[in-house]
Amino acid sequence: MARYRHYDPEQTKLIAVPYARQLLPGTFEHALSYLIDNEIDLDRFAARFKNDDTGAPAYDPAVLLKVVLFAYTHLVSCQLLWLQGV
Repeated sequence: MARYRHYDPEQTKLIAVPYARQLLPGTFEHALSYLIDNEIDLDRFAARFKNDDTGAPAYDPAVLLKVVLFAYTHLVSCQLLWLQGV
């Protein structure tokens, strides 16, 4: 079993408002987070990690996937606005 760094969406250590409270229902970010946490099977990623006994804990693939997809969607929307001359 792969070891991952601890991830807590309710933490307030460096952020004033917890991450879970920033995701408002009905937004794209909330839907993306829900789909990755509940609907997508990420076990394929865990099979690739070999840090059970030694090595540093890896970043959770769910968190990385959320960051990549969120950044991609905002990049695409910004490019569309730029092409439209807005």
